[in-house]
Amino acid sequence: MSATPAFITVNERRYAWPDRPLVVVCVDGSEPAYMEEAIAAGVMPFAAGLAARGADLRGDCVVPSFTNPNNLSIVTGRPPSVHGICGNYILDPESGEEVMMNDPRYLEADTLFKAFHDAGATVAVVTAKDKLRRLLGHGLDFASGRAICFSSEKSDQASLAENGIEGVNDLVGLPVPSVYSAALSEFIFAAGVKLMETRRPDVMYLSTTDYVQHKHAPGTPEANAFYAMMDRYWAQLDRLGATLAITADHGMSAKHDAGGDPKVIYLQALLDDWLGAGAARVILPITDPYVVHHGALGGFATVYLPEGQDAVDLAQRLRGVVGVEAALTNAEACSRFELPPARLGDLVVISVEDTAIGTAADRHDLTGLTEPLRTHGGLSEQRVPLVFNRPVAGDGPPLRNFDIFALALNGTLSEQSAPHQERKAS
Repeated sequence: MSATPAFITVNERRYAWPDRPLVVVCVDGSEPAYMEEAIAAGVMPFAAGLAARGADLRGDCVVPSFTNPNNLSIVTGRPPSVHGICGNYILDPESGEEVMMNDPRYLEADTLFKAFHDAGATVAVVTAKDKLRRLLGHGLDFASGRAICFSSEKSDQASLAENGIEGVNDLVGLPVPSVYSAALSEFIFAAGVKLMETRRPDVMYLSTTDYVQHKHAPGTPEANAFYAMMDRYWAQLDRLGATLAITADHGMSAKHDAGGDPKVIYLQALLDDWLGAGAARVILPITDPYVVHHGALGGFATVYLPEGQDAVDLAQRLRGVVGVEAALTNAEACSRFELPPARLGDLVVISVEDTAIGTAADRHDLTGLTEPLRTHGGLSEQRVPLVFNRPVAGDGPPLRNFDIFALALNGTLSEQSAPHQERKAS
């Protein structure tokens, strides 16, 4: 095999070749307070020492603060305006149908996994839910023997042809976990340790589910137990000699009143009242097949308006609605948040921290909510951790979660390695 390069360039960002195995962890829904509270409670001894020997930084995720846009930003190093994934769920501009945005045909940029793999690296990707697996594994040659990509959710179905590995459950020593459980995430870390022990990939990505964060606030016994579990696996990966870089796809906020009832703006019902039934069409990009813990309620919505409706005037009117933090035209939202214009409606509406956005009350099944609503999607869920077990220089431009690979591999950001636009103040 030819010598590995000193660095590679992906989506106009330069990355040094890893000098030891790199493990990047995306903890779904992990606002910084989760780790801070668990460390204060003494249940994360490994993480507690990282500020001294590595770095404990903060940055912002992309908006909308949902799973798919942020995971793809992290693994491409660029915002949605470059890679094209702007929600979990969209109105397809070609078909006019509402669809899940998990098909690789929507991806418009290569991932770092593909680039490193094409340059000769071994790559392993483990996700919680299978909805991300096809996007993250796009472009990998599983026949090469140097690429693995599978989900906890469908670990028993992994094959050499589709995932680059088989017999996952025997390797990990765990059964397929329930999709609505903390075990779905623990399986990822158990698999990551086994892969590091047996395959020692050059680049590994571990992406969890936010089941725990949707149900439990920072500092609660359940949250602390979950973070203690992750701490134990992170310590194992550290002992195995990996560079460890930890971030989140988004934060999480309580969106309920003092009595525990959800606080929701039912935007479709509101616009039906203002413009006529069905005149406008509201899309909630948080929507995915797993809505039990959030009822498809998030902090971000996009609206398609009828012909002739003045978007500027309607945005101004929506800004006066209690619970609305921002109402922007397509052009305003895409400029501010670096989003692809063709994949959003005429308006973007974002709710305040304690309020969610829905369509109409009778379209959301909230019977699965066993705790008061906690969800995400807006500006209030942007702040995320960037934590490393090796020193990095966090000074310079405002950090984003999609700087995690550049920081981990280069040790710093520079003009050459960070060409993304300067982020406008939120």
